[in-house]
Amino acid sequence: MSSETTNQKYESLTLLSAGDFKAFLYDCDGTLADNMGLHKKAWVHVAAQQGVYIEDSIIDEFAGLPVPDVVVEINKRYNSHLHPEKFAEDREEVFLNEYMHHVQPVEYVVNHLKAHKGKMKIGVVSGSKRSAVEKTLGLLGIAALPEVMVCAGETAKGKPFPDPFLLAAEKLGVLPHECLVFEDGDAGTKAAEAAGMRWVRIDKV
Repeated sequence: MSSETTNQKYESLTLLSAGDFKAFLYDCDGTLADNMGLHKKAWVHVAAQQGVYIEDSIIDEFAGLPVPDVVVEINKRYNSHLHPEKFAEDREEVFLNEYMHHVQPVEYVVNHLKAHKGKMKIGVVSGSKRSAVEKTLGLLGIAALPEVMVCAGETAKGKPFPDPFLLAAEKLGVLPHECLVFEDGDAGTKAAEAAGMRWVRIDKV
C-alpha cells in the first residue's frame, strides 16, 4: 500500500471515529496486524499435517470466530474429525514458531491507535490467545499502549457474542455506547452490535 493510500485511509478512519466516544476497542489480527495471510498458511499447514486439505478461503469466511469454533465448521465442511482444542494449540504453536515473525502492521490503523493514546481509553479485543496477541503487539511496537486486552478463552463466549467487548468496556470503566470498535470481520461487527457499540470496518474505509 502506498504512503498516499495509507494517509487517505488514516484520514478516513479519523473522520469515521469522530464523536462522543470515551474508548476505542481494536481487534488485532487483520485490524492492527496485517497477518491474516500468515494465519491462513498456519491453518492449511496444520490441517495438512493431520490429513485434511482445506481451502484457505474458509478462514476468511469465519474470520473473528475463536479457533475451536472454526475447526468445528471445517469438520462439517470437510467431513473431518479434527479435535478443536488440540488443533487450536497446534495451530498457535506453528504460527508462533514459523510465521509470526513476518507480521506487518496495518499502518493506518496502528497510526490511528497511536494518535489517540492519551485522548481515548484503548483496548484490544481479540479471538486469539493472549500469548499470541501480546507477541503480535510487541512486534508492531505497540504492546504498551492498550490499557486492557480481552483475548480468546477469557469470556464464556467469544465473538460474535458480545461478551469480549462488554468485558473490555467494564475493565475500562466506560459504558458500551461510549465505545467505538474497529474490526475487519463480520463476527466482530456482530459482537459489537450485540454489545450496543458502534463499529468501523477498517477494510472498508
